Amino acid sequence: MQFIKSDINIDFIGTRKIAFALSLSLIAISIISLIMHGGPRYGIDFAGGTLVQIKMDRPTELNKIKSGLDTIGMGKASVQSFGAESKNEYLIRTDRSVTTDDDFAHKISQALQSATGGGKVSIERVEMVGPQVGRDLQHKALMAMFFALLFITIYISGRFELKWLLSGVVAGTLMAVVYFLSLFNVGISILIVSAVIVSLIVFWFLELKYAMGAILALIHDVTIVVGLFSITGKEFTLPIIAALLTIIGYSLNDTIIVFDRIRENIGKRRKTSLSEVINMSINQTLSRTILTSMTTLFVIVTLFLFGGGIIHDFAFAMIAGVAVGTYSSIFVASPILMAWQGRTGKKQKTRSKR
Repeated sequence: MQFIKSDINIDFIGTRKIAFALSLSLIAISIISLIMHGGPRYGIDFAGGTLVQIKMDRPTELNKIKSGLDTIGMGKASVQSFGAESKNEYLIRTDRSVTTDDDFAHKISQALQSATGGGKVSIERVEMVGPQVGRDLQHKALMAMFFALLFITIYISGRFELKWLLSGVVAGTLMAVVYFLSLFNVGISILIVSAVIVSLIVFWFLELKYAMGAILALIHDVTIVVGLFSITGKEFTLPIIAALLTIIGYSLNDTIIVFDRIRENIGKRRKTSLSEVINMSINQTLSRTILTSMTTLFVIVTLFLFGGGIIHDFAFAMIAGVAVGTYSSIFVASPILMAWQGRTGKKQKTRSKR
């Protein structure tokens, strides 16, 4: 299906400076928000604690719910509305791992009924995660994202530049960095950031331009989505990590389609400048890119609107990720190849002067 005319010629490369400025601004805002909030707001999956979802038979003030919880030693728990206002559902969170047996649910029901004047209280769900389990899940989630990026670099380098041996060197280097830093009990977040920085330096010196473009685009996407969660105060849970991994795969798929067309056109049009080849390739794949994004967004927006409160944040992350991932495939990953050409041109001029 041809959604956009085949002879379209939008100058994407010509607007790359504006796109880079916009991307850097969004990344800066995301990082500032994370610093101000002391990092992501982890849910009980990662921070540990107890979550209780309750349903009242009528609208209830949050202060009354808190006063009822205070009578059973849960006065420090946070309470917030959940889902549509008409459903009268509330989430109770505490950083303590409470024994969640039948007596626990009964105590909450009795305490809230007394505090709210006898209203009916239904316990919809109770989740408990110990602090050690939360830390282990946090560690495994971050490592999953790291190894996803690692194997992507190996594939991109081998697939587009036929540098399988060099990609193996990159993989070995990153694993060595992770192992070395882990000996000093470095925090998992610092460890992952350090490994990513080292990988970008290695890409630069080994001239793995396609891998550099793909990874920078993925870092761009994940950082902005994480920043958006920080700005909106949404929690990071296991479903959100699943959404981020899905976003990485989706954005990479878009980037590979464009890269494949760029490589194909470079072989066919050796006398054409790289900027024209990249522009032509993006325009040729634009119809497919937009159609894929639109059909994906249609499904995700439906989940966001009608999927219920439990899947709401997952759908929100996916909507943001698909939008940012589509943008980065066009305005971030491909223009990086142009920036690389500038670097190569300077090196060649320096060699010719010698």
